[in-house]
Amino acid sequence: MTWLVPLVVILPLLGAAATLVVSRNRRLQILLSVGMLTIVTLVSIALLVIVDAGGTLAVQVGGWAAPWGITLVVDRLSAIMLVISALMLLGVLVYSVGQGIADGDQETPLSIFHPSYLVLAAGLFNVFIAGDLFNLYVGFEMLLAASYVLLTLGSTGVRIRAGTTYIIVSLVSSVFFLGAIALVYGATGTVNLAQLSERLGELPGDVQLLLHAALLIGFAVKAAVYPVSFWLPDSYPTAPAPVTAVFAGLLTKVGVYAILRTETLLFPGGQLSQVLLWVALLTLLVGILGAVAQADIKRLLSFTLVSHIGYMIFGIALASLSGLTATVFYVVHHITVQTTLFLVTGLIERIGGTTSINRLAGLLKAAPLISILFFIPALNLGGIPPFSGFIGKVGLFLAGSEQGGWLVWVVIAAGAVTSLLTLYALMRVWNMVFWRGKSELEGYTSPMLESLQETDEATIGKVQSTTPRLMVGTTIVMVCLTVSLTFCAGPLMDLAGRAAADLLDPSSYLTAVLGGGNG
Repeated sequence: MTWLVPLVVILPLLGAAATLVVSRNRRLQILLSVGMLTIVTLVSIALLVIVDAGGTLAVQVGGWAAPWGITLVVDRLSAIMLVISALMLLGVLVYSVGQGIADGDQETPLSIFHPSYLVLAAGLFNVFIAGDLFNLYVGFEMLLAASYVLLTLGSTGVRIRAGTTYIIVSLVSSVFFLGAIALVYGATGTVNLAQLSERLGELPGDVQLLLHAALLIGFAVKAAVYPVSFWLPDSYPTAPAPVTAVFAGLLTKVGVYAILRTETLLFPGGQLSQVLLWVALLTLLVGILGAVAQADIKRLLSFTLVSHIGYMIFGIALASLSGLTATVFYVVHHITVQTTLFLVTGLIERIGGTTSINRLAGLLKAAPLISILFFIPALNLGGIPPFSGFIGKVGLFLAGSEQGGWLVWVVIAAGAVTSLLTLYALMRVWNMVFWRGKSELEGYTSPMLESLQETDEATIGKVQSTTPRLMVGTTIVMVCLTVSLTFCAGPLMDLAGRAAADLLDPSSYLTAVLGGGNG
């Protein structure tokens, strides 16, 4: 079944080419995009079932044996990332179709959006199955090219400025990564991940440390960890709602995935674990303090995105079976919940005309369904039991308590505080946007509050009837998916545990790549 592996990259690229060819036929372009991602989702699920039952799959493209050819590898971690990414990409695509039908494709013009979106998907999938550093770099560059186009849709001044910042930071990160690849190749004579796992340990300790740090710097920018996370809150909120949802849910996890691979396959043993613990601590605290200070929902969610990356870095730094298990589970949780919250924010912006919490009120009466759709994933992200956010955080904290150490306990305390502040920030949004009424603001003379917009009863029916059903329906499905993570937490945690065991014992990975990958 190795022939399924390259399909996750080939199909989106073929879809991108096809949507360009039929760019004047709106319906056909939509059908092609949705159809391709649906097929990729099914292929990803099939790969997860096959890999979980039979072990790692490896493909040597063109029949060239590793390390001479391009190697594509799917293990349990890769398969999990493929499935959750495909589901999110498909859900957001359907949401964007609903927005395009309602708005005439002003925000997401089909001739540009769909090909770029499919190239973005191909880049994401390529990163997750890359078996060598250079192919990983190619995946990053595919992401960069497509994401810049998506980020600047509409060509407004704000989006162009945000896109410029984003591309400059991304190019700097790419230069770091490319330089690190050159150093790694110069020191080992290969960029194949499986072969590197055998050769890097033979290098002197100071050389290993240099290569390790060089790779981590490049990946840290992609993951938006502190102190290289400054670009994210200014870049993501300016894009259209579907684009922001994909960026927030998936793009930073590419960096997290690369760090996870680096720390387990290339540099096992936690050589920089103390550094990662400090990075996790600062990312948690700085991100959530930035979120609490925000008055715009998109920027607030962007800062919580940065903050919660700290949980994942914490689990990676622990480098234990329980820590990596909780990390994989939390990655799946965060991708799903964060994407859903940004989709709900797009509905809020559509109804209220803004995402500023100082200019919105009374939406509980005007749009009760939207209030529920925001409330459920907000509780989940805040870590309220029994949701998956609570399960993932408890798993991380228990893994940390098993390892011990004063710095680990400090990070655990910071994680608990971050969870409480996340809940506070999101409930503040819910209270001001949905719960409160304009009458509660009497006596206040702030110019921002004087511009408060509240939907009165006479327009409630109009608001509900003009909200695109496809956008709302897709968001309902996404919210249900976030809730399903709670009901499926046991099997999902078991699967994450098996993926973590593979990371700690990469013998299956090495055998598939070096001892029998099929062309």
